[in-house]
Amino acid sequence: MIEIVIMEHLKTKISVPVLMEKPEPLLSEYVLFEKTSGGKANQLLSSTFAFQSYAPSLYKAALLNEKVKLAVDSLIEIPGVSGVQINSDYNFTDTTTKEYRYQAVYDINHY
Repeated sequence: MIEIVIMEHLKTKISVPVLMEKPEPLLSEYVLFEKTSGGKANQLLSSTFAFQSYAPSLYKAALLNEKVKLAVDSLIEIPGVSGVQINSDYNFTDTTTKEYRYQAVYDINHY
């Protein structure tokens, strides 16, 4: 399951909690990721993931986002992952909750 592979890999590369659900109570810094779509062609799977970097300031969220991108890019080193491409990367601050966050969206090809 690609979600488990990503979770375990990111936990070794990033010094903040990496989660698939929003924590209760909220933490000051963490990475939240979710699969937003997936497909299969010629027996090869592809999935799109959104990685959200939360931090107490916009600057810290941007720095964490850069660490996340480096970690996600390095997924290509893992057996079973055949491609990692960034789709988009942007400030995604939640204006309702006033939580600073950045989001990087990746397309990941895997077996």
